[in-house]
Amino acid sequence: MSGKIKNAFVCNNCGQQFAKWSGRCNGCGEWNTLIETIIDNNFRSTASKGSLTDVKAVSLSEAFITDENRIVTGINELDRVLGGGIVGGSVVLLSGDPGIGKSTILLQLANKLPSNKKILYISGEESVSQIKLRAKRLNVNNDNIYILAETDAEAICELIIAKKPDFVAIDSIQTMQIGELSSSAGSIVQVRETTNMFLKVAKANNIPIFIVGHVNKGGDIAGPKILEHIVDTVLYFEGERNLSYRILRAVKNRFGSTNEIGVFEMSDIGLVEVENPSASLLSGRYGNISGSCIGCFMEGTRSILSEVQALVTTTGFGNPRRVSTGFDYNRLNLILAVLEKRIGMYFSNLDVYVNVAGGLRLDEPAADLAVALALVSGLKDIAIDEKTLAFGEIGLSGELRSVSRPLTRINEAARLGFTKCIVPKCVLHILKDIPDSIKVIGVSSLRDAIRNIL
Repeated sequence: MSGKIKNAFVCNNCGQQFAKWSGRCNGCGEWNTLIETIIDNNFRSTASKGSLTDVKAVSLSEAFITDENRIVTGINELDRVLGGGIVGGSVVLLSGDPGIGKSTILLQLANKLPSNKKILYISGEESVSQIKLRAKRLNVNNDNIYILAETDAEAICELIIAKKPDFVAIDSIQTMQIGELSSSAGSIVQVRETTNMFLKVAKANNIPIFIVGHVNKGGDIAGPKILEHIVDTVLYFEGERNLSYRILRAVKNRFGSTNEIGVFEMSDIGLVEVENPSASLLSGRYGNISGSCIGCFMEGTRSILSEVQALVTTTGFGNPRRVSTGFDYNRLNLILAVLEKRIGMYFSNLDVYVNVAGGLRLDEPAADLAVALALVSGLKDIAIDEKTLAFGEIGLSGELRSVSRPLTRINEAARLGFTKCIVPKCVLHILKDIPDSIKVIGVSSLRDAIRNIL
């Protein structure tokens, strides 16, 4: 047995193996990604088993598409993120922080699937009685759900092939293992080979499989980076555990867009869909108060209004603090530099705190203007009218640049009762059929935008 096993250092990013540790991977160039693991030289990858003579290629014209392309889950927010439903034979990786709701949404998904679908729920972390207890709390009572508490990947694959379920959920991939491998469950080799095994079963039998993946302390998906390349779709749950809202985002999707998000709220009975996230995110506003500005941001085809808050106060230390929650820290520093250099508003001796209400994370440049106006409002201690919103990208010279889909944003603002919208002047020529209830003001620079709110 000792002749079959050796220790090697495997790159957590690209999966290459090395005989000794080094600070940098020679394969992908990443630093501190080599992890010592046990390698079984005589183990043949499950994906490579079988006769090579069985391999046959077909022309593109001979390939066919089945009539039942997708399974509608019954959870509209999940269907939106997946691109319209679950594709047969697809492998979906669902990841997120502990306690964010991964197991909860899988059990709710199993309950929402059509009654003629047979579902197999496999858990390596909970016993059957524990799953039953959670199902009772979530009001899950689908008789077509079959539960299995098992960690042997080969036994699980044999059961899937024998029972031919319509949907399989595996919670989680870090607990699965192959007996022929000497390394422990959760190691790079085990995660890679078990995922390959489930992928082969899913494709050969046209069975969709959802796999739960853990995250490391840095927030990335635990295991080798190749895990994300193997699967068809990578879904990531965002949100703070102490906040009720959860954002489901597609990081990778071979069958749909990666720009769509699903919005959920955690309640006593599990995850509840939020059909109107803008109204929900704005529901807790505290009237006219300084340091607050409403912005409109695009998540795929959906426009979401959210409140950007800024607190500017005198620092008690030698170096002022810069704290940003929900907005890129480096982008915040860029906006502060533009305000100081181009507008003459100095924050050098002031602490700055920026927060996006509701736990939303803003990644697009259109959030720049709302953040800048909130900072100015907080600095001057002058409130912005609560029926005013703003969006636009700020350049280094203080100019406002165009953003995508401005009319969609304006229509969403008008629907929620906003009466004034500050936008980049360069988008005015493409705005048609603007609702009469809202006044659109085009500005060419950050200075002009500030004049319209103060």
